[in-house]
Amino acid sequence: MKLATLQTEQGVTVVSVMDRANELMFFDIRAIDESLPRSLKGILSLEDGLDRARQAALQAEQARKQISGTLLAPIPSPGKVLCIGLNYRDHAEETGMPFPDEPVCFSKFSSSVIGPHQPIRIPEIAKEVDYEAELVVVIGKTCRNVSKTDASQYIAGYMNGHDVSARDWQIGRPGGQWLLGKTADTFAPTGPYLVTADEIQNANSLPIKLTLNGEVMQNSNTDKFIFTVEEVIQFVSQFLTLEPGDIIFTGTPPGVGMARKPPVYLQPGDQAVIEIPGLGILHNPVETWN
Repeated sequence: MKLATLQTEQGVTVVSVMDRANELMFFDIRAIDESLPRSLKGILSLEDGLDRARQAALQAEQARKQISGTLLAPIPSPGKVLCIGLNYRDHAEETGMPFPDEPVCFSKFSSSVIGPHQPIRIPEIAKEVDYEAELVVVIGKTCRNVSKTDASQYIAGYMNGHDVSARDWQIGRPGGQWLLGKTADTFAPTGPYLVTADEIQNANSLPIKLTLNGEVMQNSNTDKFIFTVEEVIQFVSQFLTLEPGDIIFTGTPPGVGMARKPPVYLQPGDQAVIEIPGLGILHNPVETWN
């Protein structure tokens, strides 16, 4: 099942999605079950939320209950935006850094989250803003101290993500400014929709690609993970209670702009597109922040 968040004339609501060769059709699941929450986070917070949404989606699609609007991020205001750094073997190799012994964790604020087609806005004080295609995990149930074996039970689904990073702040400032370099407004695009976990056979074996203005810049596979999705959840859940709607960026493959010679950074007018088969296409233009 594919679920998205749509801004309609009546307000923000969750819809089911039919993706026909990247032509998206939206269906009004609340026209079938109006007791469903209007937010995806709200649906995930219900014990039977996804089951009810799935049944409503089936009926809405059969009844052709189509609805129109503007796509937002699937989860516009996640409680936690967790990120894993240096989690692809081939990316670690391109940077010349040793493989970490444990997941390297950092976070972004929810104010950095935007949806498909919304612009990535470069702050005037950031000159070296980089792209990072990522698989994003969405937590579906509250959990803490989860074993690797049980971790998959707490995953609601997956989506494309873009960990935009101002390298001149993240690593170029005295002492480093990881927080500012990673969590500027608009620096966490996600979408276009959430795909429930039952539709993804193996999240640790998915092609992942980013194109910039039509040129392929990143092209790898999550089978290059240093730490699997399940290992990441096991690790972070030792410290944090994970809750429905929390999202985890799982790291980026090689080909990032700062590793290129000469470096390639995002510029106003650029078009960044991320694609993971089965998860749709996440397209964001780049603008200067005014």
